[in-house]
Amino acid sequence: MTPNDRERNVSLEDMDRDGLFHPNTDLRAFAHGELGDPHIIQSAEGIRIQDQHGRELIDAFAGLWCVNVGYGRTEIADAMYEQAKKMAYYHTHWGFSNEPAIRLTDRVLKMMPSGMSKIFWGLQGSDAHETQVKIAWYYNNVLGRHKKKKIISRDRGYHGLTIMSGSLTGLNVLHETFDLPMDRVRHTMAPYYYWRQDRTMDERAFSKFCATELDRLIEVEGPETVAAFIAEPVVGVGGVIPSPEGYWEEIQKVLRKHDVLLMVDEVVCGFGRLGVNSGCDFYDIQPDMMCISKGLTSAYFPLAGSVLSDSIWAVLEQGSEKFGPFAHGFTYAAHPLGAATALANLDIVEREGLMENVRDVGPYLFQRLRDTFADHEMVGDIRGVGLLACIELVARRDGPTAFDPDLGIGNRIAIACRAEGVIVRPLPHGDIVGFSPPLIIQRNEIDEIIARCKKAFDGVVDSMIQEGTWRPN
Repeated sequence: MTPNDRERNVSLEDMDRDGLFHPNTDLRAFAHGELGDPHIIQSAEGIRIQDQHGRELIDAFAGLWCVNVGYGRTEIADAMYEQAKKMAYYHTHWGFSNEPAIRLTDRVLKMMPSGMSKIFWGLQGSDAHETQVKIAWYYNNVLGRHKKKKIISRDRGYHGLTIMSGSLTGLNVLHETFDLPMDRVRHTMAPYYYWRQDRTMDERAFSKFCATELDRLIEVEGPETVAAFIAEPVVGVGGVIPSPEGYWEEIQKVLRKHDVLLMVDEVVCGFGRLGVNSGCDFYDIQPDMMCISKGLTSAYFPLAGSVLSDSIWAVLEQGSEKFGPFAHGFTYAAHPLGAATALANLDIVEREGLMENVRDVGPYLFQRLRDTFADHEMVGDIRGVGLLACIELVARRDGPTAFDPDLGIGNRIAIACRAEGVIVRPLPHGDIVGFSPPLIIQRNEIDEIIARCKKAFDGVVDSMIQEGTWRPN
């Protein structure tokens, strides 16, 4: 399409295909219309969104795990507007600052585990993880431990898609065509209790096994070369995998033994998703660094933070004496509009008791999923915590036995759910359908989601039986 063509009466759908580069999309098929028209979202309120055709859908995934307070919160828009009128932007380099960022930092630190001292503000989880990796390297340079630079992540973990955060991510589909992971990154096993090889293990025994595997990897690599371990309190994109009983107790023992820093990825879990301030609170984790984002602003403005412990900060101060100013930062670090957005968002979370709501409706969502789907022969596992849940589908429950990935069962069910007016998310590396609704959701809305998903699920199962791609025992 030429510039002159753009001045003609061209549809939004065609303009989108012509110019917008969509992430995580089959580029050729989309560009040539083989995936149908783009789904253009025009408006949203509460837990519901509306597309360009006026069709309403329930967003049972809160965007991308992030719209915690729901859509259409005018009080957040008002806060952004008032701040923009007063001062839309100024940087925080060389000691400059702004009041919203100062007040937000003070407020968030009070919500974090004890011993957390400072926050470096960026825009999204990926850049926060890049920042934390650089801090881990800098930290060890200050201490003269120049070989202690490797970062251990977990299989199935998700920490972003930039070069280093994408390397930390433990999903092969996100590595293979981008020459990742980087050399300084290693991966250990995920705490994926459902797929444990030794079916006789209880959760505590499995947690000890995971910790033993981490200890073995650190010993093989050399403790003097391993700087940090990064993990989510609950694995998100990798399959909504809650930490098994005793996991963090055992893992932290290993990290302390080898003087390895703990970086906790709170991007999904933080600010109420588990019914408390953080996954660290939920699992009694004492981090050296934390990454916060998504629920901080409910995605009304991009903002992320790297939260540092007192002990990390003390070494960074030594670094300034040794090396001069800390040479890292972003144009938009501690953006005043982002900070004003976060403050208004946290006001809603507190005023409306959304963490308390999660503690009420989270177990209800889990129970409704179990009551509706647990007895089906295709459903291998239903798991979750807080307002995070998923259904894992298997060809046979004995074993269990996975479906052939080429069948794309999870994706088929997610597409069928969308046809029934509900957005859920098919998760990679398995046939897993995830739920992560806004924290404002009520029990009657959960009932509506479950009823629509059940209809979609039954339709896919009937189609598979007719195709001969699956048969009940």
